[in-house]
Amino acid sequence: MSDEAICSRAGCRDGARWRVLWRNPRIHDADRRKIWLACDAHVAYLRDFLATRSFPVAVEPFATQDAS
Repeated sequence: MSDEAICSRAGCRDGARWRVLWRNPRIHDADRRKIWLACDAHVAYLRDFLATRSFPVAVEPFATQDAS
């Protein structure tokens, strides 16, 4: 198994370049954020998927050292 961080989009095996930070305000406190990783091709899809559900969402660059 590779140590490379991969995109969280179902079926995608590309390397992650973005962190999509989000939370479901109905079940998560304001200080808790979940993280999905995204490749360039899926960052907008994942962000929009969460934003459509009115979840607070932010996108920031992901560096491989973030994975450790």
